[in-house]
Amino acid sequence: MKLLFAVVLSVFFLIPVSSQAQIGIYVNPVAIRVSNSQSDSGPFAFLGDGTTSRTFWGANIGGYYDFFHGKSVDAGVDIRDTLVGANNARLNSFLIGARVVAKNLSPSWRPYVQLSGGVGTTRAPHTSIHVSRAGYGVFAGADYKLNRHIDLKVAEIGYGSLATVSSSAIGNTRASYPSSSLLQISAGLVFRIR
Repeated sequence: MKLLFAVVLSVFFLIPVSSQAQIGIYVNPVAIRVSNSQSDSGPFAFLGDGTTSRTFWGANIGGYYDFFHGKSVDAGVDIRDTLVGANNARLNSFLIGARVVAKNLSPSWRPYVQLSGGVGTTRAPHTSIHVSRAGYGVFAGADYKLNRHIDLKVAEIGYGSLATVSSSAIGNTRASYPSSSLLQISAGLVFRIR
């Protein structure tokens, strides 16, 4: 997963960049509330025995490349790897998405929305077995320009879904375990290259 992220991020730097293209890189703290409609039990219970929600803490590592510049919006792609943990459980989510930034609202503010899809890998607290499944995320946020090369990511809120490791996925039971909801909030700095 980390190798794939490094390769995709490297491609950003190999693409010819026009004079108006914008590239940003960020490493931000993130909190994700992972919730499920039913509790799981056993050694493969991702949230813990009998638990339906838990807050995970970690970091968003990623970058964006805004290559389209219209009169009122910029558009591009965002690639991120989210690494979080709680209660000795781990979640690693790699997402690629389309990003749209509103401009001309203010010279300093850059609100944006994005829709992302990718792969999430989860590991339960009491085992080394991990499961990778498809996931998605919808994000909205706002960056505030501090200077020519640094923005403050004032806040980013996201909602997504991911099928996590569970006793039904590993234990060969016929019971189905629903996908978990991921509600996340993040803030920090964005370093703009152009």
